[in-house]
Amino acid sequence: MSTSEPRPPAIFYFDVISPWACLMEHALRQAPLPITLELRPVLFAGLLNAFGHKGPAEIERKRRFTYELCTWTAQQQGTPFVMPSAHPFNPLRYLRLILALGTTPQAVSAVFDQLFTTGCDPDSEPAWQAMLERLGVSEAALKLDAPEIKARLRDNTARAAAEGIFGVPTITVGDRLFWGLDSLPMLRACLEGDPGLDSPAMQAAAKVRFGAAR
Repeated sequence: MSTSEPRPPAIFYFDVISPWACLMEHALRQAPLPITLELRPVLFAGLLNAFGHKGPAEIERKRRFTYELCTWTAQQQGTPFVMPSAHPFNPLRYLRLILALGTTPQAVSAVFDQLFTTGCDPDSEPAWQAMLERLGVSEAALKLDAPEIKARLRDNTARAAAEGIFGVPTITVGDRLFWGLDSLPMLRACLEGDPGLDSPAMQAAAKVRFGAAR
């Protein structure tokens, strides 16, 4: 992508249940992309259902390793990070909270900070009340059970699945997809017009045919 060309739309798909989404959001907080980024909350479980996947937390050895790797990565990057005391948890009310607040960067950051720096149990009432206090909002005033809020999350998730968004965190720039924290260097290279992304090897990678099926 040439830096002189108009920037295509960029979208950050995330679910607050994902520690990797938390780490990516924090990385972007520290070093923003040179492009306007739309924040779009989705329900990770809905994507798993759409593609017939198991989540990392549904395979016990993978679950523990994921938590350890996220914690180690955060320590290496100097990012404040503590896994919640219970995980996975139900992220619905936190996602609806973000939507009710307009999906602002401030709201997204506050939710991630509450969930992944305090060691709380996200499903507990004290954690939820602490979240509302952190944001200075009232649950009753936000009307989190409003049909339009629920519909927006469903629509975000359905649209993401239809567009091939198979996991979180994912950032799309036009028709390019960048999945996971470790894809950020590739994304930045794309935005800088790195010719390596159009190398013969990269072109070959895009044309690999499907081989044996299990």
